[in-house]
Amino acid sequence: MTNHEAAAHTPRINFAKAAPKAFKALIGFDAAARQGLDPALVELVQIRSSQLNGCAYCLHMHTTDARKAGESEERLHMVAVWQEAANFFTAQEQAALALTEAVTLVSRGGVPDDVYARAAAVFDEAELAGLLALIFTINTWNRIALSTAKVPGTDERAA
Repeated sequence: MTNHEAAAHTPRINFAKAAPKAFKALIGFDAAARQGLDPALVELVQIRSSQLNGCAYCLHMHTTDARKAGESEERLHMVAVWQEAANFFTAQEQAALALTEAVTLVSRGGVPDDVYARAAAVFDEAELAGLLALIFTINTWNRIALSTAKVPGTDERAA
């Protein structure tokens, strides 16, 4: 391993220990966001956001969780190209993935009305609010993992 590789994988601050109240609040927000949402959909959203944010730590964690929940390898491989592989995903999943992309990449043009309307057409108000909260939380988790140099392939939830 080169010095650059070692530096890239050296963990930084342990956010959970250094900011336990903020960390616990985020765990609670995350748990609340998931309520009422299909667990398979939750993982797809978290995978797509993690791909867009370049968060290998979270991507590994959520693809592993998706597999454990019964998600197929075929669909997992198609998440990054879901628009071209729309036949692999339900209308609801497609709407959630589109909204995930818009919210995750919000600085590139906001959340377009058509993307929001597509999601609002297939989710009731409570589900849509939960989906938005889920997207907010995975983006926060991605930023924590990237900022603190979490090592992909490790899962500190069990620690």
